[in-house]
Amino acid sequence: MADDPTFEIPAHPQRRYTRQTVYYEGNVVFTLTPTGRQTGALEPLLADVLDTGPYRYGDWFDLPMAVFLVHDDGTGDTFRVSIRDGAVALHVLPDTSPAGLRALYDRLVRKSECAWSVERRVDV
Repeated sequence: MADDPTFEIPAHPQRRYTRQTVYYEGNVVFTLTPTGRQTGALEPLLADVLDTGPYRYGDWFDLPMAVFLVHDDGTGDTFRVSIRDGAVALHVLPDTSPAGLRALYDRLVRKSECAWSVERRVDV
């Protein structure tokens, strides 16, 4: 369809290491916002998609919101996924491809049976 998002990644973040931590320069985030859906239902929806898809994932962060590190075994992509303010955010990592982001989006759409808007934010 002409209205389908492409998940084009104009620039990947660059990973930098220090003795204490790893950090990223640059940021690409795709925000997926459902229309006509309760915001509290997003975490169970995402967990259902991750549990039934070709995913390995974990929530290792002690944060007041859901943040997952997700690996798609089908596409080989790894990216972060978070839920905040009634939306699902896909955070691009240095080796993430559009195919992995698109696959998760398609699975969310199929499971939710509602329309989703997609916005891309790029910080260089």
